[in-house]
Amino acid sequence: MTRPGRYPQELRERAVRLVFEHQDEHPSQWAAITSIAHKFGVSAETLRKWVRRAETDDGLRPGLTSDERQRLKTLERENRELRRANETSHALDGQAADAAWVGKAACSL
Repeated sequence: MTRPGRYPQELRERAVRLVFEHQDEHPSQWAAITSIAHKFGVSAETLRKWVRRAETDDGLRPGLTSDERQRLKTLERENRELRRANETSHALDGQAADAAWVGKAACSL
């Protein structure tokens, strides 16, 4: 589960929507972002990141969508857990083999 952001999701969505709706009224998208960010009380950089993420999710920019990014994080976590379990299993197998070898060596004395 992801941690909640500093700003409510509704505020994020509304701010991003306003950037898309009003960017033609400004000389650049950045000008629209700074204007709207000021009105919402968020930093322009924060709003710019929200806009970039929305553009990626909508297929307007290359990159992983939010769903793909979340799936990748899940797979990476599972991979780490499996590697850790595998290493533990190999270590236990090695200890068992060492114990068996020591036991055989002790019996042959």
